[in-house]
Formats: sequence, C-alpha cells, structure tokens
Amino acid sequence: MRASLSLDLDNLWSYLKTHGDPGWVDYPSYLGTVVPHIAQLASSTGVTMSIFIVGRDAAFEENHDLLTGLAAAGHELGNHSFRHEPWIHTYPDLEISDELKAAHEAIATATGVEPYGFRGPGFSVSPVILATLADMGYHYDASTLPTWIGPLARRYYFKSTQLPADEAAKRSALFGSARDGLRPNRPYRWELQTGELLEIPVTTMPLLRVPIHVSYLLYLSGYSPRLAEAYLRLAMAACRLRGEGPSMLLHPLDLLGGDDVSELGFFPGMDLPGAIKRERTARYVSLLAAGFELGTMTEHAAGLRDLRRIRPR
Repeated sequence: MRASLSLDLDNLWSYLKTHGDPGWVDYPSYLGTVVPHIAQLASSTGVTMSIFIVGRDAAFEENHDLLTGLAAAGHELGNHSFRHEPWIHTYPDLEISDELKAAHEAIATATGVEPYGFRGPGFSVSPVILATLADMGYHYDASTLPTWIGPLARRYYFKSTQLPADEAAKRSALFGSARDGLRPNRPYRWELQTGELLEIPVTTMPLLRVPIHVSYLLYLSGYSPRLAEAYLRLAMAACRLRGEGPSMLLHPLDLLGGDDVSELGFFPGMDLPGAIKRERTARYVSLLAAGFELGTMTEHAAGLRDLRRIRPR
C-alpha cells in the first residue's frame, strides 16, 4: 500500500512570526542546522519525501545550495507560500495569486525545479487558493488536516503569546475548526469551476480523527516512548484495515530540540534534546517504511484510483 512522507520546511523566523515575536523581522534561520539532519534522516531510512519550502527562504541566495541539495537527493519540492502567514485564506483574491506565484518563482529560481504541490501554512485552504493552484497547473494540494482538535491546539499555542487584538484576529482560524474532523481522511478531488485538483490530506487516526503525525508522536514520547510507538502502530494498523495509505507529516522541530533552538522553547516537545528527537523520528519513519511503500506525495498520488469528488465551500 502506497503512503507518503512530507516535511514543511518552516524556518525559525516563520515560527516566531506566527507566535507574534517581533524578532522574526530579521529573518533568523536554522536551515543550515536542520537541512543536514533531514539529509541524515533520509539516508538512514532510505526514504525520499516531499519538502514544502517557504518562498521567502528560497529568495535568500544563501539558502540556494541547501535547497538545491534537497532536490539533488531526490526529494520532491513543494510550495509552502511566500510569507508563511496562516491567514493566507483571508487575503483578497489577487493577493492570493501574487503570494502563490511569488513562492513558485522563488523556488524555481533557487533550485531549477518547479513545484507542483502546495501546502498552506497552518493548514490554510480556501476555494480561491484551490482555484489559483489549478490555474497554475498544480497537481495537488495537501492543506487539509481532518481532525477536530484544532481549537484546542490553537488555545494551547496562544497561552504563551501576548498578541495585540488585530494580530490575534488574524490567527483566529489557526489550525482550523472542530468541523475539520468531518473532512475526508482519504485523498479526493476538488471539483472547481476551472477543472479538478487532487487533495491529499495529512492523515489522522481513522475513525477517532486525532493527529498521528510525528510532532504528536514526539509529544507523547515525552510521557512514554512505548506509548508513542504503540500509538503509531495502532494508527498504521487502522490505516491498513481501512485501505488508507497514510500521508505522514514532519516538521523541522521533529529534528531539533530546545538545546538546538532555544528561541522556540515555548513550542510543545522542545524540552526533549535534539539527539533524542532525531533518534525517535528515525524510528517512526523506519516503522512506516516497513509497513508501507513510503515515498513522495507524487508517488503516493500515482497509485490512487476512483477518487471521490467534492466541491469546496
């Protein structure tokens, strides 16, 4: 059964920006630290993945060699917006178009590879975003997370922020709503006025619809490594029983601890040392690779047949 592994290459500044920390305006970066860890993970597990890149990072010439190296290693490069603002779905239509095209051009210029997949920051999605992607010739979107816990995650995240009212309002839909738990967990096709677009959701636990991606496994492992691994095995078994090849998600902070990036100590799971997180993440990816034919999202899409069609609202 085919499955996919993807990584949102959110940079240090993008986390600070979403959190409301003014230090983001200097664009602090940890790409030079995390990209070698990504390469090591891929090498040790024998897996290639889809990596969604923020356009602003691609626009900085000092990042070009790092990003080109990811493409040269066989990883698929995707579009993760230009400014990494989880409220992109609130932009005017023309601004959405400019945002997505600017990221596309920056990634293509930096790496020589054109992206054809998109994931919205903070799982942002809207009919206009989907229509714009279809018009740009994109093959798939991967911006949905079908879980009901979005409001809980948002409340936890905001506990450590001191945002002005206008900035808090921008982030009011961060991580989605409880109704997202009603979205399909299987891939499907969006029916748009200009055509169709494949949607590959980030897989959640079948039936229960709780997240299973690596950040949550690491958070559980802070209480019990055995519990986290058992949880992953349960999710894998449930996916096999339902015939759902999972689309699993990684983030840079799955490979970095508070000892690597002290500025992000507010983030869940950052109390774990980076070396432990990297070891556990490699273990989870190895388990997935042993249970499924694990690869990029384009490879995952190649095995999909007879997909349901849905009109976006």
